[in-house]
Parts: sequence; C-alpha cells; structure tokens
Amino acid sequence: MNEKELKELICDIGRRMYTNGFVAANDGNITVKVNESEYLTTPTGISKGYLRPEMITKVNEKGEVLEGEYKPSSEVKVHLRVYAEREDAGAVVHAHPPYATTFAVAHMPLDSYILPEAVYGLGAVPVVPYAQPSTQALADGLIPYLQDYDAFVLENHGTVTIGQDLIKAYYKTETLEYNAKITYMIKLLGVSHELPREEIEKLLISSKKNNPGGRHPGYVKYDR
Repeated sequence: MNEKELKELICDIGRRMYTNGFVAANDGNITVKVNESEYLTTPTGISKGYLRPEMITKVNEKGEVLEGEYKPSSEVKVHLRVYAEREDAGAVVHAHPPYATTFAVAHMPLDSYILPEAVYGLGAVPVVPYAQPSTQALADGLIPYLQDYDAFVLENHGTVTIGQDLIKAYYKTETLEYNAKITYMIKLLGVSHELPREEIEKLLISSKKNNPGGRHPGYVKYDR
C-alpha cells in the first residue's frame, strides 16, 4: 500500500475499534511502519471513530514529527519500542477492549487453551506489569515479552497487539477480546475444558507453518 492507502486503512480500523467498543472517547492508538525510519500514527486527542486521513501524522524512530499538522499519539513511545525490538513488526494496535482489559485489571494472563482460533492466532497472552501510560517506562516494560509474544494485556490499562501489517495486528485484537469474553463467561459457569494436548500441538504446528513471521508462544504454561 502507498501512504494514502495506509492512512485510509488506519481510519477504517479506527472506526472498527470505536464501533466495536474497543475504545472510548479518545482512547487507543494505531501505528504503521512505512520504512525503517518512518511511521504513521494516529493523533492524540482525536476519537478513533472520527479519524480522517489528513489527521494521520508521520514520525521518525525518535517520535519526531516529519509530516502532519496534528500532534502524534502520546503512546507512540510504546509503538516505537516495539518496532525497535521487532524488525518483523509492520503495525501496532493499542486498545481498551472491555473483556481483555478486565483481565488486565485482575492481573490475569489469558493462558487457557479453550478455542482453536485463539490457540492458532494468539497462543498464551501475558500480563505486562503496570507503568504509567504514555511513559517510556511503559514502553520499556514490554521488552522482556516482545520476542515471544504478539499480544499483551497491560496491567490496569488495556491491550497491545503486533502484526506484520495493520489488518493482522487489528485481527489479533479482535481474537484477543473474543477469547477473553469466552474465558470470562466460562469462569462464571465455574467449569471449563481445555483442548486436548495433541490437538493443541496440531494447531501450533499449523500456525507456525502458515504464519512464519509471527511470534506464537503456544507452549507457554503448556505443561500443567
């Protein structure tokens, strides 16, 4: 995609996030890697449901504005840390989807293997220790997890997902939230049945074969 198309896609994904209730008011942010030193980012203080292409700002690897009249997202530090640590990352989505954020507030990882789609698309999802939003401390707090995971819940905050492109990064947010919702409802029932180990192995092999660029920690907390 050229930059015009990427900006339009960012706006479309922003509307999807807002419509699906993954963000409220001006929450959340999206970035896309243009090249090794340029990134498109959503602006600060603008609802993701009302983005326009001209609002999208281009920054460099230091977060300095290269193009655009709007101030970049205050969380751009987090995104730039991801790109610095993960050369394969093409896009990053940060949101506050209610069910996944519930697990973030409870400081509970999503590590139950109950849905084939979640095993295939996400694997285990860790909890990243709390740091104040929009700070370098929050960005640096991701470092221990970035080589093994593509999806994270941030303590008392929200979620971050990584993809080779924006569609893949956003779909991981959807999968994460859906898995969190089902996991939450199972806990209300008080009973659950994880997939058999041999089935999980098949899903992991298939995932690695068809998504060679992603990080897929299906083995995390696997032996119980």
